Amino acid sequence: MDRPTEDPTPRRRALLAGLLLPPALAGCGGNAIAQRGTLPDLADLAERVLPAVVAISVQSEGPQPVPPEFRGTPLERYFRGRRERSQGAGSGFVIDPAGFIVTNNHVIGNASRVTVSLQNGQELTARVVGSDELMDLALLRIEARSPLTAVGWGSSAAMRIGSWVLAAGNPFGLGGSVTAGIVSARGRDIGAGPFDDFIQTDAAINPGNSGGPLFNLQGEVIGINTAIYSPSGANAGIGFATPSDLARPVIEGLRRDGRVERGWLGVDVQDLAADDPRSQSRRAVLVAGIVRNGPAARSGLRAGDVVLAINGERTETSRMLVRSIAAVPPGQTVRLTLLREGRTQELPVQVGRRPGGAP
Repeated sequence: MDRPTEDPTPRRRALLAGLLLPPALAGCGGNAIAQRGTLPDLADLAERVLPAVVAISVQSEGPQPVPPEFRGTPLERYFRGRRERSQGAGSGFVIDPAGFIVTNNHVIGNASRVTVSLQNGQELTARVVGSDELMDLALLRIEARSPLTAVGWGSSAAMRIGSWVLAAGNPFGLGGSVTAGIVSARGRDIGAGPFDDFIQTDAAINPGNSGGPLFNLQGEVIGINTAIYSPSGANAGIGFATPSDLARPVIEGLRRDGRVERGWLGVDVQDLAADDPRSQSRRAVLVAGIVRNGPAARSGLRAGDVVLAINGERTETSRMLVRSIAAVPPGQTVRLTLLREGRTQELPVQVGRRPGGAP
């Protein structure tokens, strides 16, 4: 558990930004420019960063599903056991001249073969170093004949609404493409997972852009293009990028250990508004449920407890609590400030290891 219990709403529906190439190219309109001379010239920036942006193609093989019309018929046996191959495409970027490449987990999926295409046309087979489904991130490694051009991380926290950004990638298989826009919003929750905190941008992001970088004007990666919101499946001016401040420690963990370990309490939590009588006139987090034999249960946390702070830091939302605990190494003890039956008290809780598949 360790998750908010609120239900997702239609506004959170997001289409993953492109695994499969379309059968044909379609025309796409750009953002209107109200006045000439008001936009920054991004040519030098694009020239500097594009050599570090790669196109990724994948081949997957899996069991072929039985068509519904043949289930329960003698022909069902014909389909069972057959395997089918599929192809997909996405984007990525080099973070180390030695050949480490960042992309989205959904780009590589369960690929049997991953190929990286560099800007100079060179194609290399990639090895998956590690992946993280919860943050939709993956780290690849290629063996190039010479050091590669790499880009560095920037601070997503430093980006403001209205800041200019440059997106780069492989939309519709058109490698080496860039689009420009602004940061439209921050902290977006689109219902993709428990750690949603997306940067929203109006820079055009289309199928095939997944895993590509979102740059600031200094050429630093401040986001990883991950999803779009669109009724048609193509760019509608609403794209989402995973902030670099969240992605960077995950990628460092994948590079170091090949996996990411997160802290876990084993609770269901929900937000309490300041006017809720259980919160004593402050925003807080209600423990709605406890996993039997989980870390919280073993430490004496109860359903109905209201969490006010973790290690003295105020915890005003359920997502803040989930993220804070996830950042704690398993085995460490945190101090929860609680309201229980109208009284404030401190409770030490030893954080557990988030089990695979935990929501």
